[in-house]
This record gives sequence, structure tokens and C-alpha cells, in this order.
Amino acid sequence: MSQPFHAPPRARFHQKLGPGGAASLGLALATALGLLLLPVGFRLRRVVAETGGDPLEPADAILVLGRRLEEDAPTAIYEARLAHAENLWRQGLAPRILVAGGTTGRATRSEAEAGRDWLTARGVPREAVLLEDRSQHTLENLFNVRIHLRAEGWRTLLLVSDPLHLARARATARGLGLEVRCSPAPGCHAASGRLAWWRRALAEAFFLHWYHTGMLYSRLIRSPRQLERVT
Repeated sequence: MSQPFHAPPRARFHQKLGPGGAASLGLALATALGLLLLPVGFRLRRVVAETGGDPLEPADAILVLGRRLEEDAPTAIYEARLAHAENLWRQGLAPRILVAGGTTGRATRSEAEAGRDWLTARGVPREAVLLEDRSQHTLENLFNVRIHLRAEGWRTLLLVSDPLHLARARATARGLGLEVRCSPAPGCHAASGRLAWWRRALAEAFFLHWYHTGMLYSRLIRSPRQLERVT
């Protein structure tokens, strides 16, 4: 079997699509518009419902999903994710923190490296921070983390991201067969109910619709190359 597709470092949007990506995006747009945005509204309910995350339980690792850097440094949103992961680690909920994210945008280092440096500067031991530094987006984050988990024999993840990102992250993790519990990082975005919050929620609802459309499309056409990326 051929190696699953991975976007190159600093990939542009079209380079991240991979096998079937453009077709599934077209189908997602067509179904959303053709059905008067009802699929997006349906997914929006899930995005909002998932913002609270899950009750906290011990896990094999805490996973922080990366975010594009600005001038090689974590943004305020990324720092909020990292700070929440540090807090969970200090509570003893997992012995290690996995930081995911490759080299994106104009950065000269990976999101994972920047996240590790941020954590170790605050006293987290370097040996407690592991990196996944190849991925360009959420699907690749979780796909590559799954390889690491299987190699180490770990099963459970405590997944940290923005509240509005959790529904898509959970769906992607489940599609890959990962056992995750989600924990929202506070202070990542505008307060609930504000216009900026709803814009982000709608965008996440469409991305979630696109993910499920892509899964269905890949299964219907029985494409091994597409399915190996998402299952």
C-alpha cells in the first residue's frame, strides 16, 4: 500500500486538500447551498453542544492541537491552549503532553517546537513534552498522533483545543479510531454570543459538514487512498 498523503511544510490551501479533497469540498458546498444551509445548521448544533467538553479523567497523554505561529511565536489563542494543557498536566491527569503541528505559514520552525519551548519555559520538563511536527491541519495532527500512540502502546488522549474546534476534532479522532476526551481551553475566542463567536461557530459547522461529506464520499467510491487518510 502507498504511503498516505501528507501536505508539504508551509502548504497552501490547495496543497492541503490531498486525494479527493477538492471533490469532497465541492460536494460539501453543493449540498450546503442546495439544501439551503440546513446541513450547516445541523452541524452548528453539534459545534455549540460540544464546547463544554467532557468530564476530566486520567489519560495516557494530553494532546494540544497546534495553531499557526506569528513571527515564529505562539499566538494568544495557541498560548491559551498550551496554558490549559500545562494546567491539566500539573493536576496529574496525564504524565506527558503531546504537542502537534508542523511548519506552517511563514514560520521557520514548527508549531510543535514553539509549543514545547513555551511549556518548558514554564517549568514542564522537556522529557514530558513530545512532538508531532509534520502535520498541516487537524486531520494530519490526529493521523500522525495515532501512529505515535500505537508505537508506544498508549490508548487514551485528553484533547485540548478551542471550545468551538472540539466538535470537529472529536469527529476526526473518532473516525481514526482514537479514544479521546475533550477539554476546552478557556479564553481562546470572543465571548459566547458575540458576532465574532458566531462567525467562528458557523465556519466550524461548515468544516464539520465537509469532514462528514468527505467520509461519506470516500466510502461510497471505495477509494483506498482516500480512506487510509481518514480511517
